[in-house]
Amino acid sequence: MKILVVEDNLELLETLNTLLCQAGHVVDTAMAYSVAEWLATEQDYDLLVLDWMLPEGTGLELCQDYRRRGKTTPVLMLTAWDSSFDRLAGLDAGADDYVVKPVDMPELLARVRALGRRRARWLGDCISLGDLSLHR
Repeated sequence: MKILVVEDNLELLETLNTLLCQAGHVVDTAMAYSVAEWLATEQDYDLLVLDWMLPEGTGLELCQDYRRRGKTTPVLMLTAWDSSFDRLAGLDAGADDYVVKPVDMPELLARVRALGRRRARWLGDCISLGDLSLHR
């Protein structure tokens, strides 16, 4: 899979990049909102892994903007924000999964595989053709 990992902690970003590449994935990385937004707009990905707190914005905002543009690629939030309210906010913003740091790396890889299996089935909440839009 082609994965975009957005994380502002360089050490964790490098660890995730190495782990995912060793598992056979192609990985692009970003440490700031603006770079992540540009990559997510200009490239096609099979999965986005987003940290919540980023320079210039949040992963939550990035996820919401991504979904508003009609993108259906799975999104995994990977964050230290661990309250029930935070998890609900992430999922309601459009994330498909929510993992709290520190993360168990084998579990993260299993979640990546699971999201990869699901990605072709979800069509989003809105189908548009010209001026006609159908919402769920």
